[in-house]
This record gives sequence, structure tokens and C-alpha cells, in this order.
Amino acid sequence: MANSALHIAVIGAGWAGCSAAVKLAQAGHTVRLLEASAHAGGRARRVDLQGYALDNGQHILLGAYRDSLALMRELGLKPEQLFKRLPLQMIYPPATDGMHFLASGWPAPLHLLMALWRARGLSRDDKLALARFSTTARWMGWQLHQDCSVEELLIRFEQTPRLTELMWNPLCVAALNTPAALASAQVFLNVLRDSLGASRNASDMLLPVSDLSSLLPQAAMNYLKSKAAEVQLSCAVRQIQANADARWSLHTSDGSTYLADRVVIATDSKNAARLLNPLAGSDSKAIPDYDYAAITTVYLQYGSEMRLSRPMFALRELPERAHWGQFVFDRGQLHAEQAGLLAIVISAPTKALELTHEELAIQVAHQLAESLQDSALLHPVWSKIITEKRATYLCRPNLNRPDNRSTVPGIYLAGDYTAGDYPATLEGAVRSGIAAARMLSADAKTRNAN
Repeated sequence: MANSALHIAVIGAGWAGCSAAVKLAQAGHTVRLLEASAHAGGRARRVDLQGYALDNGQHILLGAYRDSLALMRELGLKPEQLFKRLPLQMIYPPATDGMHFLASGWPAPLHLLMALWRARGLSRDDKLALARFSTTARWMGWQLHQDCSVEELLIRFEQTPRLTELMWNPLCVAALNTPAALASAQVFLNVLRDSLGASRNASDMLLPVSDLSSLLPQAAMNYLKSKAAEVQLSCAVRQIQANADARWSLHTSDGSTYLADRVVIATDSKNAARLLNPLAGSDSKAIPDYDYAAITTVYLQYGSEMRLSRPMFALRELPERAHWGQFVFDRGQLHAEQAGLLAIVISAPTKALELTHEELAIQVAHQLAESLQDSALLHPVWSKIITEKRATYLCRPNLNRPDNRSTVPGIYLAGDYTAGDYPATLEGAVRSGIAAARMLSADAKTRNAN
């Protein structure tokens, strides 16, 4: 490996950048990780609020996230201690006229068949439609000849309006952060294939019981430092310049210049385009423009005695009644020191973003009080709203997503927007970072052999 070892600059210490940097260091390369912000983790990291270690957004991982979980183990973490594992479920508060769908402990696919048999709030037609969807998708190998919207797919599979509202639309928004009318059916099927269509454990929902930074970013920082890698935070890369010796000069915000044999750009797509497109030439756009959607997390703190009957509930989004929340999480059941703290998630484009924070907090509290039939929820002790305005790109059908090997030789891309089966998820970011690192190392070996 020594003959093909290179000096690699990784720009961006989100989950994709951390994954790429770790894999490159494991391969024997000399790594320098540059991050513009003061913290690693990107759009999935810890924030300190009201004395709590919270997150800049409530996340759910899946048992199917094999690369994320495997990398955590490689870094010395124990996923079984980092997550509360719940069976796949879509459970609404009883007062909301929703549904109660809970996967059983039986082996796949019996765990879903039993859940369907026991499901409450669904008619016979709803259950038959769900069974038909699962059976047809399996028969098709979870693969479409031509991509379309999730909405079109649901119509084609003759899904009932109630099942669409209570099951498919919320799953689509949760997985792709894109409304069903705009979302890629193929990417949606990819997620379902690796969860609903796989083993029972793969369909499990994993709720973090520690802050997001401690799940992977901090462990990656510690590992890189143990490998003598350079980790520089609060160091934004302003420009990448090609040198005559086939190396790259990276000019940073503090006036420094760093040399690298290869570069992995692991920023969001907007900053990746800013850095890469000028190098691709005026006639080429190496990274296209994307439409983005926000994710808002509303934190409401109540007395420590407040506790939901479950760690999480689905909520019915009813804009006409100012009901914006889509899921509510009882943080006290995930973190013992956060008793009474609820996190309500609002994903995909919504008019809730037009409200002030005070207005939104009041309306969400009213939604909870009505949905959970508890007037005490009307009066939180404090509230805090965190919105990631560019949380994910809108995952449209046939979206043009660039390869990890960019159009500029010697520069690689890592990020949840790059080509792959998954949408903008933590697993998508990790897989992209690993893929970029493997391509770079393979190219280095091939070039050295020649």
C-alpha cells in the first residue's frame, strides 16, 4: 500500500466526509479533513440547548442501514447501546382516527403478515391493498422499468385513500423528505426493499439514545487523530486550484494553502458545485442544481412527569386545522435526563415554515393536546424550534445525481446527493463516503501499477 499511498484532502466533516476520511486512513493514505464549521457532523449533529445535548433534527435509522452500523462497530462503538430498537410501526394516538400497525417478532415476511392481520383502523380493503402492494413489489424485484412519482405508483397499485394518507404518504415523507406527488417511486421502493422486503431486523426502527455527534462523527474524529490525520475545524475551503504537477492547491478562509494529491469534496451539493464546477470548464456543469426541502424539529419541554404511552407516535398532518406535526418523540424515553421533553418533526415543504416560531410552537402544542387528549400539553415550560432549511434535496423521479468519481480527474464526490440507491439519509451519506474512498484507492493502485 505504501507505493500507492497519497496525501488526500477531504473537504467537509459531515457523515459522508467522516466516512470517506476513515476509509482512506484505513487504506494507508495521509488524510487532511477540513470542515467549515466548528463541529463535525454536518446536518446531523449535536446542539447544546437549555442544558441538554440535543440534535439539530430528530432522526430515525433503520436496521437496514448496514454500512452505518458496520462503520460504527469498526470505530469501536456498540450500536446495540446507541439505539432504542423498535419494531416497524405506524401508530397514531387513538383519538386521531388513525391506524395501529406494529410488526411482530416473527421471522420475515411473517412479521408483516401478522402485523397486517392485527392492524387496527384499517378496513378489509385497506389491508388487501397493502398486501397487494407488498406482493407486487416483491414479484417485481422492487424495480421499475421506468421511474415515476410515488403518487403514480400508489394509483397503479390501487392503494386506498385511507392507506395512502395514513401509511404511504407519511413513510414517503419520512424516508425521502419529499411529497408523494413529487417523490421518486424507484428510490422509495429501494428503501422499502431494504426494510419491508428484507429480514425482520432490517425493518426495525432505531432511535438514538445519545446525541447524533456521538453516533459516528466524534468516533471518526478520534480515529483519524489516532492515525495522525490532520483534522481542522472552522476552516472553510474557498477555492481548489489545479497545479502543473497534477496536484491540487486548496485555499482556505484563513489565508492558508494546502497541497493534496487527490481531493474528496464531501460538502453539500451547493458548495460542491461552487468548488468543482469552475474546474470542469465553462461548458460543463459537473454538479447540477437541486431543489431543497427543510426539516423542522419543534422541541417542547413539559414537567418531568410528562410521559407518552409510547416512545413515538405518528401524527395526522391536517393543515386546515393547523396540525403540522407528522411524528412526535418522547425524548425522556430515549434519554433519561430529558424527561418531559417532546420532539415533533415537520418534514417536506409545508406552510408551517411561514409561521413565526412562537406561532408554530403554540399550534403544535394544541395539536398534541387534541391528538393525545391531554390539556396539560397546551402549556410547555419552554419551546425551541430548529429548522434545517436545506436539509435534503427533493428526491424527484429520474433525478440526475453525479457519480462519486467526478468529471475532473483526481477529484471525488461524497454526499447523500451522489448516485446511489438511497435518498438523502444518513445511510446514503455513509455509503457515498465509503464508495468515494474505495474508488480513489482503487484508482491510485491502478495508476501505480501502470
